[in-house]
Amino acid sequence: MTMTSPLLLPYEGPHLTLRNRIAMAPMTRNRADDATGVPNPLTAEYYAQRATAGLIVSEGIWPAALGKGEPGVPGLTTDAQVAGWRAVTEAVHAAGGTIFAQLWHVGRMSHPLTLPGRATPVAPSAVRIESETIHSVEGRVPHVTPRPMTTAEVEETVTDFAAAARNAIRAGFDGVEVHGANGYLIQQFLAENTNHRTDRYGGSRAGRLRFALDVVTAVAAEIGPGRVALRISPDNPENEIAEQDPKGTYRALVDSLDPLGLAYLHIIERGAYEALADLRPRWSGTLIGNYNGPEPTSRQAAEKALAAGLADVFSFGRLFVANPDLPARFAADADLTPHIRSLLHKGGAKGYTDYPPHQDAHTHPSHHRNHATTRTPAIASEGEAGGDDTSEART
Repeated sequence: MTMTSPLLLPYEGPHLTLRNRIAMAPMTRNRADDATGVPNPLTAEYYAQRATAGLIVSEGIWPAALGKGEPGVPGLTTDAQVAGWRAVTEAVHAAGGTIFAQLWHVGRMSHPLTLPGRATPVAPSAVRIESETIHSVEGRVPHVTPRPMTTAEVEETVTDFAAAARNAIRAGFDGVEVHGANGYLIQQFLAENTNHRTDRYGGSRAGRLRFALDVVTAVAAEIGPGRVALRISPDNPENEIAEQDPKGTYRALVDSLDPLGLAYLHIIERGAYEALADLRPRWSGTLIGNYNGPEPTSRQAAEKALAAGLADVFSFGRLFVANPDLPARFAADADLTPHIRSLLHKGGAKGYTDYPPHQDAHTHPSHHRNHATTRTPAIASEGEAGGDDTSEART
């Protein structure tokens, strides 16, 4: 059976022309060479398999060495990394896809075991995560107290984002998404409980907004605003973030960014604040919606959001892991394959590039099928939903 869904309609925006309104959300898969930060050769195949999405947003990529959050995460600071990503973008474009690179600085969400020279993670202020552990080469370990960034280091990090954006364009990406969500560095500057600074990057709301605005403005100046996006997750408590007035903070942020003419704004809704409904009227450009909950977002929930005018495009994370041809499955109202959680962050092809298209799924011995919406384990204890609609596939 072939069905009609608003998700399957083409999208024509101010800066984006997409074959459909389904975006693949960024998901950390930990397949990069840990020593060099170069993408795994399988990564090109992985993304090309999913190129029927209207838009792919890559896994989070660190724009500076101190921005790396865990083993196996790729970077975009060296020529070798650029070359590795060029193979990925060429494969996606050959399959007719569009792909943005997500630039992801984790701030305090790292560990000396992960960083070069066993450096201490950096953050706006010396506020340690107390209730969670973090993944490292030695397994789960307690967080350390981060080192507060100097004003000069904050400014240098803004420059790092711009340089990584230039490298992304060199690598063939169609644009970049700045990761400002899920309790990572940019949201650490936005949130009152993680930003105790007294310089111009803290104190007042305007001070707490400044780093996010500086990063986006610098990246837009480097590669053009029509190739730049921002992802936010207002009122998201992940990674011990507590925002006292998310409505006020994100209204001010969106109002400041809207005149720039960015490619899109990507909003994760999680928590009591109905961010999509509140911020949609304030954003004149393309808006991508995302729901981050204990279960994968269903096709029906995304369709409802589009019909209500809350978003122009909707992003899916977990469903793309085991359903590389997700738009075709939506079109056929086909069974959806649940992903194998234990394989999300392990190296190699298994659980990465070996999930088959739906017409072949019944012949695939290692994956099981379910109908309409998949059932997935509850949110992982680390609460690191870095850029998708799950806490299991991080970024």
